[in-house]
Amino acid sequence: MKLLLEFLLAVFLHPIAFVLCLLNILGRSDLTGLQKVVWILVTLLWGIGPILYVLAGGGRMW
Repeated sequence: MKLLLEFLLAVFLHPIAFVLCLLNILGRSDLTGLQKVVWILVTLLWGIGPILYVLAGGGRMW
C-alpha cells in the first residue's frame, strides 16, 4: 500500500514541479539559451530533475 501511495504521489506531483521549474527557467534573464535548454533537459529526469534544479541551479519553485 505504501508503494502505491508513493507511486501516485510521484505521478501527480512531478508534473507540477516540472511546470514550475519550466516557468522559472524561461523567466530567468541570467541564463543563456543553451543553459536554459540544458536545465529543461535536466528537469525532465523523473523524480530528481526538479530537485537538482533547485539545489544546483539556483532555481525556485515559486
